Amino acid sequence: MEKAEKVLAKASTPKRAPKPKVPGIGDVVRDGELSFKVTRVERRSTVRQGLLAKKAQGQFVLIHVTVRNVGNEAARFSDNNQKLFDSKYREFKADTGTAAVYLKDSNAHLNPGNGIKGILLYDVPKSAKLTTLVLRDSFRSFGARVDLR
Repeated sequence: MEKAEKVLAKASTPKRAPKPKVPGIGDVVRDGELSFKVTRVERRSTVRQGLLAKKAQGQFVLIHVTVRNVGNEAARFSDNNQKLFDSKYREFKADTGTAAVYLKDSNAHLNPGNGIKGILLYDVPKSAKLTTLVLRDSFRSFGARVDLR
């Protein structure tokens, strides 16, 4: 009888649903008319070299991303809409001015079906433990989260 009671108790215990998997580096996410794929994250103290070098206040974080217009109308990818967060829930904005001068495709107009490989550039404290990137079609959208850990 004890064995039957154990089986019944085990069967009636509710199982926890597995946590939904948060997309990470290499996964494709979508927000509005744009799909995104973070392909790599790197840290640097400067961008470019020689006379054109720019030194970070803390450290530069370069997030390599592929962006594709999956909608039916032209869309704009803007690094200014993409938000980076660390383990202290601090929000970092992209360094748009530096990216415009030093990097290719940090902002672009995309016709339907077209895509780009771009780099998002952030200047963050050296101690920042980055956790999440929120990729957005526009400043009005909710965005798609990507886990950077």
